[in-house]
Amino acid sequence: MATLTAVLPYRPAATFIDTLTLLSKSEHVDSLIVLSGEAVEFTMPRCRVLVAGPLVSGKTLITILEKVGTEHLLILLGTEQITIGPEGLERLLATAESTDSGIVYADYYQETQHGKRLHPLNDYQAGSVRDDFDFGPMILFSVGAARNALKKYGPIPSVQYAGLYDLRLKISIDHRIHHLAEPLYTVTATAQSLRSETLFAYVDPVNQAVQEEMETVFTDYLKNIGAFIPSHRLHEANEIRKSFPRDVSVIIPVRNRKETIVDAVQSALSQKTDFSFNVIVVDNHSTDGTTVVLSELAMQHPVLKHVVPKRTDLGIGGCWNEAIHSATCGRYAVQLDSDDLYSSPYSLQKLINMFRQGNYAMVIGSYTIVNFGLEEIPPGIIDHREWTDENGHNNALRINGLGAPRAFNTVVIREIGFLNVGYGEDYAAALQISRTYRIGRIYESLYLCRRWPGNTDAALSIEEENRNNAFKDRVRTEEILARQEMNRQVTDQGAN
Repeated sequence: MATLTAVLPYRPAATFIDTLTLLSKSEHVDSLIVLSGEAVEFTMPRCRVLVAGPLVSGKTLITILEKVGTEHLLILLGTEQITIGPEGLERLLATAESTDSGIVYADYYQETQHGKRLHPLNDYQAGSVRDDFDFGPMILFSVGAARNALKKYGPIPSVQYAGLYDLRLKISIDHRIHHLAEPLYTVTATAQSLRSETLFAYVDPVNQAVQEEMETVFTDYLKNIGAFIPSHRLHEANEIRKSFPRDVSVIIPVRNRKETIVDAVQSALSQKTDFSFNVIVVDNHSTDGTTVVLSELAMQHPVLKHVVPKRTDLGIGGCWNEAIHSATCGRYAVQLDSDDLYSSPYSLQKLINMFRQGNYAMVIGSYTIVNFGLEEIPPGIIDHREWTDENGHNNALRINGLGAPRAFNTVVIREIGFLNVGYGEDYAAALQISRTYRIGRIYESLYLCRRWPGNTDAALSIEEENRNNAFKDRVRTEEILARQEMNRQVTDQGAN
């Protein structure tokens, strides 16, 4: 069986030596490379120190790939202590060879002061293009696949943060990325390595340099696979000629939100506008008293349309479909979640002003994260300033969301529709719109997004988080395929 070279960043801790010793005793490890920012010494056999920058930098990875003399490269990330079972490395190597994979990764156990639990990972698919896709802290690379990919698609650029991301994407174009759905090692988490809140990392100004590198690398990848859409191909929405009963409808899907629905509805009803609007609340068969509350509000406010669908199998997307196809829906449909509120009486007006300026198919505002008492909490304003008119529609495939509040040209969104799911339906619709149409952005906070235990994404288990991520990866997979097909058609038309 082939042997490997293991690479791991140095850290001054006894647990690091334990991991290093374990690897040095394996018959499958030909050599060990310890990355360090300064010279350190080890007397361990087959171990050498490489004084270099971070493992994720382009320069460091190029240096490593030049020095490796084995068929496989095992990269260990992070600050955790990793304990590999006696069959773990053998299983990784055997799988890499039998599947001819460019990358192999496996599930693992995570051990904390609270005990040991399985940490399952997702299968990699064509749409698993997020830069934070979770491979776990130990990844096996085929050196041949890496070198072939860089020869064909260009060397790793001189980046400080996105080198490993670039390498992974390029390998994935022509080589399999294989997930072993079995735990092959144990990670003993430290206080430093325990997972923190990273939900909004891609919009945090602190990470601007990182995100710019990631976007550059990802855009190059889209060009390599034929899924890049140049901005000059995007167009405005057609002028709305169909008559509508109202100019705007605020749409609120709801199920069992008695604690927050009154605030949401009153926030919508209190909007001051120079156009007519109504509020369509799609009550998805609530059982906690929400239905009674809404019935009473509807009797007091004729512009409030309380809709209880006949169907009982609707997710949030299905509720949106009920609203946008309703005879009472306005020419623009504007989102308001049942947990949330508009930040001022003029939020709706500002969204529609943006439509008027650019004939956009969709307009997206910015929002502020607040607690249940509407007090601002970190990270505060989420404005998605990473978006650009030139490349936002491409970069949208890399990130996990496009922001809120979301407003749609009703004619366009009726054609596209929403997936009948309870998570990611808005992201899927926005990606499809951004494939063809220009999207307007407002960087002023128009919306208060409550974070509280009642949120649908609060305190998710690993399994639930994996399920959500896998769904969005599938949405990206389908969108990438659609964009590739669109580009093929454009090329064919040009040839004719």
